[in-house]
Amino acid sequence: MELGLAQLIAVYAIPAILAITLHEAAHALVASHLGDSTARSLGRVTANPVKHVDPIGTLLVPVLILLASKGGMIFGWAKPVPVIASNLRTPVRDMGLVAAAGTGPNLLMALVKLTVASGFGEEFIVRMAYAGIVVNLVLAVLNLMPVPPLDGGRILTSLLPERLAAPYARLEPYGLFILLALLATGVLGGIIGPLVGVGLDGLLTLFVLN
Repeated sequence: MELGLAQLIAVYAIPAILAITLHEAAHALVASHLGDSTARSLGRVTANPVKHVDPIGTLLVPVLILLASKGGMIFGWAKPVPVIASNLRTPVRDMGLVAAAGTGPNLLMALVKLTVASGFGEEFIVRMAYAGIVVNLVLAVLNLMPVPPLDGGRILTSLLPERLAAPYARLEPYGLFILLALLATGVLGGIIGPLVGVGLDGLLTLFVLN
């Protein structure tokens, strides 16, 4: 059954907001654990989506892209979690750990949604669970791309020698424009699509083994 406009938004809205919320909350939690309480003081260590949602990046842009692609692609962002590197105990290493933290909840949620999808017969629940799998895998893969200010870019910056890390980090103000250019040319989808497929196959294999 092909979904209408309202159904398509309903199926993707809750999984997308939950995926983004827990992703950002994980960044805030790990930053606090490693010595920087900036995000915690702003109430970002929470599952309350209001604290993380950006009206443009979390709501408007994903809906427009979702509709334009007829459910085939989703892209968006939340309010950045503020992290003051100098507050961290080991700034270079810990910034990489904070960046990597967001992917964990997304992979875990994808696995949970797979369990839900296999255990319910009601079509709407199954569609929402499948949407949750796709959204969380897309978010994980997208954020691990080595483009600052994405998590992958910050992880790579923390691993590079200082003489390379500094100029690489200076790409951060242009990261969003790079991503939008990749999205507009279809390159982003060509990268993310196969990797999400690999992730889905891996989750299915893990699920079958268990």
